[in-house]
Amino acid sequence: MPRLGMYVHVPFCATRCGYCDFNTYTATELGGGGAQAQWATHAEAEVDLAAETLGAREVETVFFGGGTPTLMPPEDLVRVLGAVRDRFGLVEDAEVTTEANPDSVTPASLAALREGGFTRISFGMQSAVPHVLAVLERTHDPANVARAVRWAREAGFEQVSLDLIYGTAGESLADWRTSLESALANEPDHVSAYSLIVESGTRLARQVRSGAVAAPEEDDLADKYLLADELLSADGLDWYEVSNWARTPAARCRHNELYWASADWWGVGPGAHSHLAGERWWNVKHPTAWSGRLAAGESPAAGRETLTDDDRLLERVMLELRHRSGLPADLATSPSAVEDVVARGLVVREDDRLVLTRDGRLLADAVVRDLLP
Repeated sequence: MPRLGMYVHVPFCATRCGYCDFNTYTATELGGGGAQAQWATHAEAEVDLAAETLGAREVETVFFGGGTPTLMPPEDLVRVLGAVRDRFGLVEDAEVTTEANPDSVTPASLAALREGGFTRISFGMQSAVPHVLAVLERTHDPANVARAVRWAREAGFEQVSLDLIYGTAGESLADWRTSLESALANEPDHVSAYSLIVESGTRLARQVRSGAVAAPEEDDLADKYLLADELLSADGLDWYEVSNWARTPAARCRHNELYWASADWWGVGPGAHSHLAGERWWNVKHPTAWSGRLAAGESPAAGRETLTDDDRLLERVMLELRHRSGLPADLATSPSAVEDVVARGLVVREDDRLVLTRDGRLLADAVVRDLLP
C-alpha cells in the first residue's frame, strides 16, 4: 500500500503579497471573517469524505499550508488534526507541520499547537532585509523571526524550518548573504531557499511587465544559489532536494518527500490538490464554493485527470532527479544521454543512480529535458 499524507489548505492571509499566486484571500476579499469562522467545520467534513473514500489507512504526514495557517485560532488547527487522527490514525512517528508567519504566533499559540500534536513548524522568513521584504510586500518585522523561533523551541517543536526567497529586484548579493547569515543565526533544523518566480496574473507580474520592477536575472539567481549552498553547507545543513537543506536526515520534510516519491496524498481545503494511484483531482478554489459543497454533502472536487504512463515517467524523472538520492539510470531514454550529462559535469553516477552535481542543480530542468528528449 502506498504511503499516505494529508495536506490541509488554509486560504487566509492578513494581506496579499504581490508575488504570490497561491489560492489565498484576505478577510476583506471574502466580505468579512465568516469564511474563517466556518473553515474548521468544513475541513472536518472533507476529512470525513476522505476517510469514506480511502478506507482504513494510516497517515504518515500532515501539512497545514496556505495562506497563513497560524492566522486561525490554534484550537481550529488542532481540531482538524484531531479529525485526521480519529478518522485515519497517525503512524507512531507522524510528522505534523504548519506554516507560519513570524508575526502570527505567540508563546501561547505555539504551546497549544505543540500540545495538540504538531511536531514541525516552517516560518516564512523570506528575507532579513527590510527593502527586500518591502518589494515582496511581506509585512512581518524581520526582527521577529528570532523571537518566533525561540518561542517554537520553548514550546517543544521537534523541527523548526525557515523559508527564504532570493532574486527580488534590488536585492544585492550582500543582501542575500545577510539573509542567509541571519537565518543561520537562529540555528534552524531545515532551510528552504527558492528563487523568485514571476507568476502570471500576480501584481508582481504586472509590475515587471510595466517596467516598474526588474525581472529576476538568471546569472544573479545562479550566484545566489551557489552562495546559499556554500553557507548552508558550511553550517552543517546538507542539500537533500535542489531547494532544501536539512541539518540531519530526521530534519528533512517528510511530507514533501512523499510528493517527490509520487506517493498518495489527499488535499483538504479550497483549491487543494490530491493524488491517489495515478489519479489527480483538485477542489473548487473559492472558500464559499468549497464550503457550500461540503455543507450540502457533495464532493468539493472541481476536476480530475488520470496520468498516462508518459505523464508518470516525466513526473518521476523531474521529481527524483531533484532529490539527493538521485534517479535510477535506467529511466533515461538512452545510455548516450546519460553519458552526455555526466561528461558535462551535471550529473555523477552513484551506483546505479544519477545524482545532480552542484552545477547540475543550477540546470536541473535542462538535465531533465536532456534525459527525456
